[in-house]
Amino acid sequence: MSADHALVERLGRARVLVLGDVMLDRYVYGSVERMSPEAPVPVLRQASLRAMAGGAGNVARNVAALGGKVVLIGLVGDDAAGRELAAMLGDEPGITSRLVVDPERATTVKTRFVAGRQQLLRLDDETAQPAAGSTAAALLAGLEAALPGVDIVLLSDYAKGVLGDEVLQCAIAKIHGAGKRLIVDPKSRDFRRYVGADLLTPNRSELAAATGISGEDDASVASAAREAIKSARLGAVLATRGERGMTLVAGSSPPLHLSAEAREVFDVSGAGDTVIATLASALAAGADLAQAARLANTAAGIATGKLGTAVVHPADLLGAIQARDVLASEAKVVALETALERIQRWRAAGDRIDGVLRGRV
Repeated sequence: MSADHALVERLGRARVLVLGDVMLDRYVYGSVERMSPEAPVPVLRQASLRAMAGGAGNVARNVAALGGKVVLIGLVGDDAAGRELAAMLGDEPGITSRLVVDPERATTVKTRFVAGRQQLLRLDDETAQPAAGSTAAALLAGLEAALPGVDIVLLSDYAKGVLGDEVLQCAIAKIHGAGKRLIVDPKSRDFRRYVGADLLTPNRSELAAATGISGEDDASVASAAREAIKSARLGAVLATRGERGMTLVAGSSPPLHLSAEAREVFDVSGAGDTVIATLASALAAGADLAQAARLANTAAGIATGKLGTAVVHPADLLGAIQARDVLASEAKVVALETALERIQRWRAAGDRIDGVLRGRV
């Protein structure tokens, strides 16, 4: 068994706390056969509806899908969407949700209209004012109560109000005080708000906005990451770069540049959530940063090959690792039994197999 396979087998040991902006993701699926006579816009004929937990809720779903246990702390309104979201999360195995209800705000809802595999429009309904007063106190109390039972903490910042200044600084102090590792998926352009985090996971545009370094190539991304580490006193930065993969910068080690593994991109919704959930789970399961980043990169490639706010399962990872190992192997001819086993793994991962199988039967 390879080291990556062994790591995937250990992901079920992870105990993760997620604090951040939960939201309800709705999808309206249909087909477009004509343009509207009223305006130059397509007419979507609705075929089906789907709803799932998004934002920090999707991070929690991904941790649970990988086999780990997760405590989710977030904020919802006293409304139908908030109750739907709470019920949805309550039915998810492996997730303990501690949602704070604020009657003064609306639950964040994102509705995407999709024709085939093409998003036509996204409608956002949200209240983004920072949590304060009794609401902030309730979020922090939930965090403090959950800290002793987890290995690692993830802050999922979508700038919807949970991680405002009143909560964020106190949360980081409590996390450090409890001796827990901290991963932050940032939204703010000022990375100093996340001072002292063990790992920050900005995307390419977020890193450029925070540092003023464009990050168009490997060298400039690494420079931007080092600037972020210095200014915010971070342990490390993992920059996600879309089709260009990821770059990990940590300490004095050379930057680790990982090529994207997506075979065909259908939908990038929630891919960043999959990355940080896999990172946290791998680190909690004993992986080092480089190994955790490689596994997260593999998970990102799987997530972008799925439609909607998708989660990744251990079988997905094992199938992708197996396929990658086969492609990297010099062996071009294998025994029939080995080939059949590989085909079974690829099919379990959702891969399509083309070609001719030859051998004695």
